[in-house]
Amino acid sequence: MSCVLGLPLEVANPLIDAHIHLDLYDEVTRERLLQELPESGVEAVVAVSMHLASSRLNLALAQRHPDLVFPAFGFHPEQPVPPQEETNLLLAWIREHSDNMIAIGEIGLPYYERKEALEQGAGLELEPYVDLLERFLLLASQLDKPVVLHAVYEDADLVCDLLERHGIAKAHFHWFKGAEHTVRRMAERGYYISFTPDIVYETEIQELARRYPPERVMAETDGPWPFEGPFAGHITHPRMTGNVAAAWAHIQGISTEKAAATLYGNTRRFYGI
Repeated sequence: MSCVLGLPLEVANPLIDAHIHLDLYDEVTRERLLQELPESGVEAVVAVSMHLASSRLNLALAQRHPDLVFPAFGFHPEQPVPPQEETNLLLAWIREHSDNMIAIGEIGLPYYERKEALEQGAGLELEPYVDLLERFLLLASQLDKPVVLHAVYEDADLVCDLLERHGIAKAHFHWFKGAEHTVRRMAERGYYISFTPDIVYETEIQELARRYPPERVMAETDGPWPFEGPFAGHITHPRMTGNVAAAWAHIQGISTEKAAATLYGNTRRFYGI
C-alpha cells in the first residue's frame, strides 16, 4: 500500500468520490485528475453542480467520461437567489435532462452566507432560499431522484422538515455538521452523510463518524475546496477518499479494506451506480 501525507492512499477495494465540483477546477487540472482516477483507486465521481452553466458542463464531462463521471444538477445555495426566469430555465433544463443525471444537487440553504452577513451587521432573508429549495425538492419528488444537500447545523432541521413534507427519503447531506438531536433524526430517517478529508484532523467530524450508522455514510472530497492539517498546500484530489476511508476505519476499529468496501457499497446503493 502506497502512502501520502502519512495515510494510506490506495486500498484493495475501489472508492467513489461522492461529492466533487469538477466544473470548478481549471480544464487542465480537471482532465489530469480524471485521467489519474484509475491509478488512484477511484472508480467514479459524483459531480455536483452550482447552476445552469455548471450543470451543462458536468453533463458534457459525463458524456465524455461515461461510467467515470456521474452528474447531479442543481443550484448551490451559497450564492444569491437567481431571478425567477433563470430558475425556471434551470428547472426546465433539469427536467429535460433527467435521464442523464443521478441526483438533483447541490441544493440547500445558505448557512455560511447568512452567518457572514450577520457578522457584518447585515441580514440575509432566508425565505427566498427556502422557496427555491422547495421547488427543487418538488422536482426531485416528481422525477423520483435522490437529492444532494448543503444543510448544516440548524438549517438541517428545517431541511428535514421539507424532506418529510415532500416525501423524499433518499437524501445525502454532504459534509454534514449538526446537533445531536439532528443527527439522531437524520439517522432515524435513513438519510446519508459523507465525510471529507477533514475527518483526519477535525474532532467534530471524528465524533460524528463514531456515532452515525456505518451503512449510511460515504466518502467525498468536495474538491477543489482545500483542506488543512496534513493536506495543506495540496490540491484536493479524488484519491483523498482513500485518506477518508483510512481515518473512518481507525475510528470504527475496522480494517481500511473493510471501510473502503463499506463506503463504496453505500455510495453505489444510494446513487444506483
